[in-house]
Amino acid sequence: MKKVSLIAAAVATTLAAGSAFAVDFNGYMRAGTGISGNSGGDVSVNKNGIGRLGNENDNYSEFGFAEELKTGEQTWRLESMIASGADGANGWEDGDFNVAQFAVKAKGVIASDKEATLWAGKTYYQRKDIHITDFYFLNTSGTGGGIENLSIGDQKLSVALIQDNGSQNVGDGQQSQMTSDASKAYAACKGDKACELAIENDPNNFETVDKYKGESVNGYIADVRLANIGLWSDASLELALAYNFATESSGQDVQADDGLMVTGIIHQGMDNGFNQTVLQYGTNGYGAQMSSFGGSGAWYDRSGAQNDATGYRLINWGVMNLGESWEMGHQLAYLAGSDIGGKDSSGNYTGQNFDIDQYSAVVRPMYKWNDTMRTVFEAGYNAGEQIAKGGAAKEDFGNAKFTVAQAWAMGDSFWARPEIRVYGSYILDTENDDAFGTNEDTEYVFGIQAEAWW
Repeated sequence: MKKVSLIAAAVATTLAAGSAFAVDFNGYMRAGTGISGNSGGDVSVNKNGIGRLGNENDNYSEFGFAEELKTGEQTWRLESMIASGADGANGWEDGDFNVAQFAVKAKGVIASDKEATLWAGKTYYQRKDIHITDFYFLNTSGTGGGIENLSIGDQKLSVALIQDNGSQNVGDGQQSQMTSDASKAYAACKGDKACELAIENDPNNFETVDKYKGESVNGYIADVRLANIGLWSDASLELALAYNFATESSGQDVQADDGLMVTGIIHQGMDNGFNQTVLQYGTNGYGAQMSSFGGSGAWYDRSGAQNDATGYRLINWGVMNLGESWEMGHQLAYLAGSDIGGKDSSGNYTGQNFDIDQYSAVVRPMYKWNDTMRTVFEAGYNAGEQIAKGGAAKEDFGNAKFTVAQAWAMGDSFWARPEIRVYGSYILDTENDDAFGTNEDTEYVFGIQAEAWW
C-alpha cells in the first residue's frame, strides 16, 4: 500500500476546513526599452531625485501569492512573493531572484482587539514611498515578527523586531599596494609588458597599507509606530521610531554605533486628492541615510564610518485633481547631513567626513483625453553640495530632466494601471560636462514601457 504523508493529510484537512480555497495573486511589473542619443543604449539617472518617468533602464517584477484561512473570528493570512530584477538585454537572461516576502499574519487572535494582527516571517513592513520618484523614505522590511494595529484609544500601535545583518571590515595586518599614481600609470601601459615591468620593479611605486577582511555582524531593527493620531479636519499624524543595533559575537568588536531614526508623517486628505508632509531625523548610520535618497531604514552601514553622522529630511508630496481633465503628482524634498563618513572604492573608511545638503523638485502633471488615453509630463531638478570638514574640498552635483509621454491605461485615474507609454526624455547633468561621454552633459532618450500592479 502506498504511504500517505501525515503532513500532507493535515494540510489538506486544514484547507478543507477553511472558508474558501482561493489564492490571491498580486504583484507589480515594469518593463521596456529605450534608445539614447549619446550613450547608445537605455539610460537612467538619479530617478529618486529627478523623477522616474522615462528614466528607468531595467525590468522589475514582483509575483505574490496569498491565502486567507478563516476559523471562527480569526483570519490567518499566508503571504509569499518572489521579486526579480534584470537589465532586459535580451529575450532570455539570468536575473536576480529574491524571496521578498514569506510570512504568516493572524488577525483576531487577541480577544480584546479583533483588528490587531500578529505576524512573523519575512515581509514588506509598512513601507512608505513616493511613486513618481520610486523613493521609499521609510522601509525597514525584512525577516522578523511583531504586532500591528493594536488599539491604544483611537490610535494604532505597531511594534516589530526585524533582522538587519551586515558586514564590517576589520584589521588583518598590512600589505604592500601600488600607489594611486602608479596604478594609473600601469593602466596607461595598456598591456605593454616592458612598461608594466618598469613600474612593477620600482619600489617607489608601492606603499604599505592596512589590510582588511570582511566580518559578519548580527544586526536588528526595533521598529515602533503610532498611527491615526487625529489633528485637524481630515488630517492625521503617524510617528515611527526605528532603532538599529547589533549584538557582538564571541571575541567580536562591533564597529558601528547604534542608530536612531525618527519619522513624523502628516497626512492631509482633500476634496481633490491628498498631501503628505514628512520630517525625518537620524543619527550615526541612519544620519548618513537621511542625507541622501539611498537609505530608508534598512541596509545599515556597519563599517563605523558613520559614527558621528547626523541627518534629516523634509519632504512634501501628494497627488491632486486640477480640474476635470488634469491631475498632478509632486515631490519637494530637502536633505542634509553633517559628519557623513567618506569611503573609498573598496568600501574602506577614508577618515574624511563631509557635510551634505541637497534639494529635489519633481512635478508630474497629466492630461486625460478620455477614459483610456492620457498625455503625461514630468519635470525634475535635483542639486546639492558636498563639503569636506574643514573646507578642504567642495563638490557640487546636480541633474535635471523633462519627459513627455503618450500613455494608454485601464482607466482615467492618476493611479490607473496597467499602463503602456511611449516617451521622450531630455536629461541634463549641471556639473559634469562629460556625464554621458563624448564631452556631452545632456542626453536624449526615446522609449516604450509598460507598468502594472494588481
